[in-house]
Amino acid sequence: MLRVYNTLSHKKEDFQTLEPNVVKMYVCGPTVYSDAHIGHAMSAIVFDVARRYLEYRGYQVRFVMNFTDVDDKIINRANKLGVDPQALAESYIVAFRKHLEDLNVLPATVNPRATQTMDKIQSMIQGLIEKGFAYPARNGDVYFRVTHDPNYGKLSGRKIEDMQAGSRIEVEEEKEHPMDFAVWKAAKPGEPAWDSPWGKGRPGWHIECSAMNLAILGEQIDIHGGGNDLVFPHHENEIAQTECFTGKQFARYWMHNGMLQLQGEKMSKSLGNLVTIDDFLSRHEADALRMMVLNGSYRAPLSYSDGIMDAAERGLDRLRSGLKPASTSASGAPTDVRLALDKQAEATQQTFIEAMDDDFNSSGGLAGLFELVRTVNTARDAGASSAELNPAQDTLRTLTGVLGLRLGEKKASGGDADKFISLLVEVRTEMRKQKLWGMSDLVRDRLKELGVSIEDSKDGTTWHW
Repeated sequence: MLRVYNTLSHKKEDFQTLEPNVVKMYVCGPTVYSDAHIGHAMSAIVFDVARRYLEYRGYQVRFVMNFTDVDDKIINRANKLGVDPQALAESYIVAFRKHLEDLNVLPATVNPRATQTMDKIQSMIQGLIEKGFAYPARNGDVYFRVTHDPNYGKLSGRKIEDMQAGSRIEVEEEKEHPMDFAVWKAAKPGEPAWDSPWGKGRPGWHIECSAMNLAILGEQIDIHGGGNDLVFPHHENEIAQTECFTGKQFARYWMHNGMLQLQGEKMSKSLGNLVTIDDFLSRHEADALRMMVLNGSYRAPLSYSDGIMDAAERGLDRLRSGLKPASTSASGAPTDVRLALDKQAEATQQTFIEAMDDDFNSSGGLAGLFELVRTVNTARDAGASSAELNPAQDTLRTLTGVLGLRLGEKKASGGDADKFISLLVEVRTEMRKQKLWGMSDLVRDRLKELGVSIEDSKDGTTWHW
C-alpha cells in the first residue's frame, strides 16, 4: 500500500482516498510577479512525479494548481514598472506555463486564479462573519479571529500565546488580536479593487486558496501540497478558514517539499540568490533538473551546484545507455543472459513500486532502474538481439516515463568539435590496442569533463554528448 508522509501528523500514513480511485489534489502555485526560478520548478516537478505515480497506480487525479494573480508583490512590482498589475501577472502566467511545458510537467486539470474566483471568496468571507469567525474592522478590512479556532496552530505546531510575543499591530490595522489575519483588505489608492459588502478592496492571500479549493474540489480534498515555507502562515491559515467555514476536515494529507538551496541558503527572489528557469534551460537539458530532484528525498532540502548537476547528467547518460539498440552483428545472447534479463525486468518493476509506495521514494526507484540498465547493457554486450532487449527496454521506458523523464538524445555540439572528438576517440582506441591504459583513461576522463560520454564494447568505442 502507498504510504504518504503527512505534515499534519508528522508520520507516514496509509493512503486512502475520499472517493474510490479518485485523488483530489491541490498544490499552491506561484505568485506571478517576476521570473520563475528553479526553486519553483523543483516544487512543480515534485508534485508532477507524485501525480504521475498515482496515475500509474490506477488513480484518477484531479490536479489543481492556482496562480496568485492579485497580491502586494504584484502591485508593488507593477507600480515600480509603471504597468497594469493584471497585465504584469498575465505575462508571467504565460511564461510559467511555457516553463512547465519545457520541464515536461503535466498540465493541471484546472489553473484557477484569485481574480476569477471573487464571488466565491466574498461568499466564504461572509460565511465566516456570520459564524463569528471573522469580523469587519472600521478601516474596511475583514479579519479572521484566530482565538475562536481551538485548533489553530495544529499544522505548524505553534501556539497562539507563543506567536503573540513576536507579533505587532500596524498603525492602520484594527485587529482584536495581534495574530488575527486579513481575509479582505480595504482598497488603497492605485491598487486594483473589487466591490464588496465591506467596501472596495481585495482578498487576503490565504483566503484565495481556500475559496479556490472549495470552488473546484469541494469541501474536502485528499492532498494539499506546496513548499515547506508555506506551512506557516499560509497553510495554517487555510486550514483555519476552511474548517471553520465547513465544519469538516479540509485535507487528509499535507505534503510539503523541501527548499532548493544555493550555497547553503534557500533560493528566493528576496535574497537575490536565484537561478531562473530560463537561465537553467540555456545551459542544461530539462531532464537534468528533474534528475537532480529525483536523486533526493522530496521532503529534504536540495542543494544546487555544478557538481550536483554533473552527477545528474551522468545519471541521465547512464539511463540512456540502457535504451541503445542491439548491435548490428547481434546473433542472440546465451540462455542464462536472456533469463537474467527477463528476471531483472520483472524485479525492477517490483522494486520500483515498493520504493515509490514508500512516500514517493524516487531515489530508491532510480536505484532499481540503474540495475536494470546494467543488466540490459551486459546482455547487449553478450550479443542480445533487439527482440531479446525490447521487453526490458520497454520496462525502462515505462518507469522512467512515470518519473517524467523523456531521455531524448542530447543535442550534439555540431561543427568541427565533433570531428576533433571523433579523432580523439580514434587515437584513444590505438592507445588501448597498445595497452597505454593510463593515457587512454586520461582522454576518456577529460572528454567526460567536457560533456562527452565514451562507451567501450566488444563492437568498438562509441561516443555521444
